[in-house]
Amino acid sequence: ATWMKTHRDGDRELVQGLKGEPFYLITKGESIKDFAIGAVCTHLGCVVPWNKAVNRYCCPCHGSQYDENGTVVRGPAPLPLSLAHVATTDGKMLLSPWPETDFRTGLKPWWS
Repeated sequence: ATWMKTHRDGDRELVQGLKGEPFYLITKGESIKDFAIGAVCTHLGCVVPWNKAVNRYCCPCHGSQYDENGTVVRGPAPLPLSLAHVATTDGKMLLSPWPETDFRTGLKPWWS
């Protein structure tokens, strides 16, 4: 409930996730998506900021771009951004590993 007071539909918040890596939590409607998107570019490891104006994650280092779900739309990045599960327990958001098939590619996740 507290999250929704300060976040709107489509907002992304950079948080510290698995093993200290940066992930984006994504607000959808009146809740949070059940997955988080890793913020580390798959090209050379730069942190990719969300660019709301173009609705993409855009790497400032070499120009890679990812769509709203972290799929590569412009290289040189070779792979999509990583995923993590998001669950809310006792008012806290918890990230956990995503070992299942990547819903964006239909392949085994490269990060697990």
